[in-house]
Parts: sequence; C-alpha cells; structure tokens
Amino acid sequence: MSPTVLVVEDDAQIARALLVNLKARGYAAHHAATGQQALRLAAEEHPDLVLLDLGLPDLEGRDVIDGIRGWSRVPIIVVSARGESHSKVDALDRGADDFVTKPFAMDELLARLRAALRRAHPDPGRAVVETSDGRVRIDLADRAVSVAGEPVRLTRLEWRLLEALARNPHRLIGRTELLTTVWGPQYGEESNYLRVYISQLRSKLEVDSSHPRYFRTELGMGYRFTP
Repeated sequence: MSPTVLVVEDDAQIARALLVNLKARGYAAHHAATGQQALRLAAEEHPDLVLLDLGLPDLEGRDVIDGIRGWSRVPIIVVSARGESHSKVDALDRGADDFVTKPFAMDELLARLRAALRRAHPDPGRAVVETSDGRVRIDLADRAVSVAGEPVRLTRLEWRLLEALARNPHRLIGRTELLTTVWGPQYGEESNYLRVYISQLRSKLEVDSSHPRYFRTELGMGYRFTP
C-alpha cells in the first residue's frame, strides 16, 4: 500500500506539478486548495504526510497546522514563499516537521518527504509483526499482510486499524483512541465503526472469527492485539 500525501496548495500550477511528480514516484495523492478542504481531507483520508502552503485563501496555514496537530502526529512539511525566519519558527513551533521555501527543487523536496516518512516510523525492530503461530505476518514498512503465506487484501481503513493495533501489541487501546487515530477526532464516539471493522479484520485474519485469538475485545474499554 503506497504512502498517501495530502497536497495543500492553492496555486493550480504548483499543485499540478506536485501531484504529477508524487504519482510518478508511486505515491497516492490528494489535493486541497483551501484550509477547510485540507482539514476535511486530513480527517477523512488520514494521509501519511502533508505538504502545506501557508498562503491559503480562507485560513492561515498555521491554523491548518493547529487543526491537524489537535489530533494527529502526521508529518507536515510546509512549502511556502514566506521565507522569513519568524514564519519558519512559528510553523515549526506549531508542530510542522520541516519548512521548504519556494521556489524549490523538486528532488530536494521529495528527499525531505522521504526523510520525514522514515522519521515517522523509526523503529526497524517493529517493521514486521508475526503471530506466535507464524500464521499471520504484518509488514509495517511495506504495508503488506499475509496469512499462511498468502497475501491478504485490506481496505485503507482496515489497514489503518490493523497498523494501530500491531504497533502496540498486547496493549489495551481504548475505543476513543482507536476511533480518533483511524477515523479522526469527530468519530470519537462511533463505537459501531470499530465493531464493524474489527469484525472484518477477524474474518480475514483469524482462524475462527467467532473465537478470536489475535483481536481481543475488552468489554466496555477497547481492543487488544495479541500476536
């Protein structure tokens, strides 16, 4: 599953160049031309990285950073014509991970993007998670899942839920935390979403989905992944 990048840019020519280059290099990409669109897409699509212009027609870029940082640690690279020191300091203090000044070299920007994605998943020791019986193998780096050696296709939301659990094996994760991580802050009370998607993961990965071994329900609290 390819990393997804959200491009937040109101200049159509720059946005088009970024989208073309990202897709040519195997990334999935979404585009938002306004701050409100950016906040909506960030919550709906859960991108792996955000490229953010500060000069948007409706919101200040710093407000977009604040809105995303209220619930997500997704890497944010600011790409802006505002090269003043105070703009860079403000963006970084608000939670941006990097700052690139326009005009920029595409190769350098893409290298910074790759570095930010690597920093977001720094623990190579947890790159592959296997169940103790060797039946299920979860490759977090390649975003691939196999059961008994056969690849299993997951939807994007199924993968996000599995990843959240697999990165925290044996830890009880509360329903609100899982809902916020996978679906976004406005879904913190939608417990039915979790029941549906946990059921889907069980049907694809468990030996017997009616007697789950890997995806345990802690009644009234949340879920635990026990590989």
